[in-house]
Amino acid sequence: MKLETQGNAHLRTTPTEQWIVIRHNDAPLRLHVWEWSGTERPFVLLHGLASNATTWWAVGNALAAQGHRVIAVDQRGHGRSDKPEAGYDFATITDDLHFLLQEMAIDAPVIAGQSWGGNVVLAYGARHPLVAQRLILVDGGFLDLQARPGMSWERVASELRPPSLAGALRQELAARIQAMHPDWTAAGVAATLNNFETLPDGTVRPWLTLERHMAILRALWEQRPSELYPLITCPVTIVVAEDANNPEWMAAKRSQVAAAEQGLAQVRVHWLPDTAHDIHVHRPVTLAALMQDEWEEGR
Repeated sequence: MKLETQGNAHLRTTPTEQWIVIRHNDAPLRLHVWEWSGTERPFVLLHGLASNATTWWAVGNALAAQGHRVIAVDQRGHGRSDKPEAGYDFATITDDLHFLLQEMAIDAPVIAGQSWGGNVVLAYGARHPLVAQRLILVDGGFLDLQARPGMSWERVASELRPPSLAGALRQELAARIQAMHPDWTAAGVAATLNNFETLPDGTVRPWLTLERHMAILRALWEQRPSELYPLITCPVTIVVAEDANNPEWMAAKRSQVAAAEQGLAQVRVHWLPDTAHDIHVHRPVTLAALMQDEWEEGR
């Protein structure tokens, strides 16, 4: 499959697909990785909940065109990585990332994560404050489910439970995604479809099972970002999608971003108007340029 950065055909590049074996107490775990070669600062890209690494392809292409080494990984339980029964808490998932960086000899990277992936990046920065050159939180990282008034785990589990899409025809699901996001590129829709395994009969099922999805959601519910902010020592960039059609969520988001600005020692925030939550899919060129600028100003 070839993806292309939006409106920039000259930036086309093809990453290398590989499986990297890491070990937890001698138990192997294979992580599926896309890697772009380069000699400039490495960027490590983490997807969101129930997503996959190819959603970062357009951003990876653009960063690679600037000479960066780029790694996008399917986190455990997602995409083509291994899917163990346990280990969907932040401690284990950040261990996955740490072992991956060591195995691939990635030194002082810029680590970016979208949505839940941003919260993984935040947790990683708190546990390993001297590893990353910069953290980039893409419409995530500041997510604090307990901070919203009236929220309970029961309400979160009900409202954020994923829809049952197993058995849907891939072609019909593609049409639904495109209808929901008419300005997304065909490549962006294709990358989003990679959140699902396509079966021989043309139907799909999520790579991430419902049980594991809910385990991650529970861990996200229990995480309090405000407790982690003081532990972050490197610069942080927050990129936020503004959705004028959801004023209640935007009010909560502004409050949570303000808490991050207050709690983090070095932070800059960029708001992107009229942008979907999947910023890296909707506006990959804008996001990649912003990430590149943030790296250049901070080096």
